Amino acid sequence: MCFGPFKRICNWGPLTALVIIKIITLMSIHCSRQWWSPNKSALSDISFIVFITFSGLTLYHFINSIYEGPGYLPFNWVPENENDCQFLQFCTVCQGYKAPRSHHCRKCGRCILKMDHHCPWINNCVGHYNHGYFTAFLASAVAGCCVSTYIMVKWLLTVFSTRPLPFQPPSIHAIIKNQTGIECWILEKANYRRSTTAEQFVHPYSKNWLFNIRQVLSWHCSAPGDGINWPVVEGCDQYTLTREQLAQKQEKRKRAKRYRVIARATGSWVPIGHGLKVLCSPPITDEARIKLEIGDTVIVTRWRNNWLFGEKESLTVITDGKDNRIRGWFPRPCAIPVNSEKDKDLDNYFENDLDVQYLIPNVSPTSKSMQTELNYDHSVQKVSVGNKKKNK
Repeated sequence: MCFGPFKRICNWGPLTALVIIKIITLMSIHCSRQWWSPNKSALSDISFIVFITFSGLTLYHFINSIYEGPGYLPFNWVPENENDCQFLQFCTVCQGYKAPRSHHCRKCGRCILKMDHHCPWINNCVGHYNHGYFTAFLASAVAGCCVSTYIMVKWLLTVFSTRPLPFQPPSIHAIIKNQTGIECWILEKANYRRSTTAEQFVHPYSKNWLFNIRQVLSWHCSAPGDGINWPVVEGCDQYTLTREQLAQKQEKRKRAKRYRVIARATGSWVPIGHGLKVLCSPPITDEARIKLEIGDTVIVTRWRNNWLFGEKESLTVITDGKDNRIRGWFPRPCAIPVNSEKDKDLDNYFENDLDVQYLIPNVSPTSKSMQTELNYDHSVQKVSVGNKKKNK
């Protein structure tokens, strides 16, 4: 690596500067994502864009300061008018005269045009050709640090405030409220369920901030209680939260819809074969991507623009005490809702196609299965074409 064009940058100064730039950039982006809510304001958008702009400019001017170079006076340089030599210093290393504003740099081993100084951070001199880049680098770095400071200060104020955050920083607010990360989501959904009424759900385990903190933090770091029975506020009991969970699960089941798979899902995290929109808008989660075959049915409980989350229907859910349920994300184009107009068209076509096929003698079950899949895939394409003609 430390040869050719990389020789100049492979030095402790430029490498340290690059690490600092990247750390500040990544930390600022991380803090800004936690500070701002999903419904971002115009100020948050402007602050983020300004910071990213200054960060990019800092890196751009930094690299140019290194590789543009200060400009070197040629070896054995002599002024055009030899009479002017009397006004110039002679450089014994470069064996030439030093032009006005030029100085010899011991570290670079050359005479530098309009030398300002040798900067260890760019592992080069600041001179005639890179003076502008270096100044712009300093200006954009300072401006970016100011914006970064503003973002980080707002983040710290948000972390130590008592406001609920859409993205919880490391458990500080949750500890003060005596909530776990999962309970935060349960309470958010509980309040959403009651948003059209005057009723408000009360978290049963949050008494006061000092009591709540002592439930987690202590000098000996040992947890109080047995982990099963918990102190609750007045008006609540041990099962207040679990009843709410059951009600939310029931609502979730009512919202769920059955989908039929019409295109094979590979379970890949990079589904290239389902279009650019699917590829460029994956769900930001570490939940599984599931593999599905044509004809499978899935109970879908969550929807995204180009992705669906659901559980594959199966007759054997638990065997030998092991949960065999297949749940995860898959591309939306792979499935259609059961009993939809398109699904009914497919059913009619598929049933007629199977009736004709099974009248053919001397066809093995394996051949029938393979032919069924081919016919199903062909029927999807034919129905899609037919629907387009109807729309026209």
